[in-house]
Amino acid sequence: MEILVNGYMYPFVAEDVLLATTPHLSMLSMFTYGITSEGDLIQLDDENLIRAARADGVQPLMVIAAMNEQGTFDSQIASDMLNNPQARERLIENILSNIQTKGLGGVDFDFEFLFPQDREAYASFVDQTRQRLNAQGYMVAVALAPKTSADQPGLLYEGHDYALMSQATNLALIMTYEWGYRFGPPMAVAPVNLVRGVLDFAVTQIPPSKILMGIPNYGYDWTLPFVQGQSMAENISNTEAVERAARVGAQIQYDQLAETPFYRYIDDLGREHEVWFENEASIRAKLNLVAEYGLAGVSYWNLMNYFPENWEVLHSMYEVRKLSSPSEVF
Repeated sequence: MEILVNGYMYPFVAEDVLLATTPHLSMLSMFTYGITSEGDLIQLDDENLIRAARADGVQPLMVIAAMNEQGTFDSQIASDMLNNPQARERLIENILSNIQTKGLGGVDFDFEFLFPQDREAYASFVDQTRQRLNAQGYMVAVALAPKTSADQPGLLYEGHDYALMSQATNLALIMTYEWGYRFGPPMAVAPVNLVRGVLDFAVTQIPPSKILMGIPNYGYDWTLPFVQGQSMAENISNTEAVERAARVGAQIQYDQLAETPFYRYIDDLGREHEVWFENEASIRAKLNLVAEYGLAGVSYWNLMNYFPENWEVLHSMYEVRKLSSPSEVF
């Protein structure tokens, strides 16, 4: 079975990680371009990513986030742009110009924390962009919050309408991760049982052939006890998680419900820690869902650390689809 494989990278990725990773990809989402409320782009110096992607037959995608000059999500900037026809048109022209100038495959929209009242405007803007870009042979993808119902409450979810986006985009990258997150209590980042809940809903709203399931490429180390509003977990690579377990003499366990490895240990200061991460077994459990649900493929957040076991498992299960043209996805 052939699948699409996308992954996110920042331009400051280590060169050896970049060159080791691109052979495994169909698309590379380059994080991130920001926007202004007038429809201008906040540029990204992504030439190293584009060069490596093109050398391995990978379609580079410019990620556009509703982020300001400081690099933080800005709901108001997004709202101002989405509700201004001239700003929308200006942004689409800037996107098209950037794609053509840099030789990209298309755009990946990552507008998070939108005002609920902007959900229709966002979907119509993505649709407007898709029509313009598809006519020129370029693809449009959109990153969506992991929802289990259409009316799911919360600022992360309310601005993303799966049914509307199904019509608006070529590919839907569903962010099925961050249940366990930096400021939350210890738990798996992407528990398979909860990922299933999202996919069960998603495939009723979006054709599975358009869906890329998100997979995390990292773990977290929490210092206990967890205190809401004060605790902050350490983000670690999956490789570091295994090496740390060996250093501290921790026994790695496996949660059968979440299908995710974890362990606990005591540090030199006598503090207890809890670590959740990904290994071969948890990656396989997630990748099994692609075939089970008939999805287009997967999208990794993020690929800044090389995790060879992931690619070994993926290639043992699927062929990576290479796109000679972005138009092959629509």
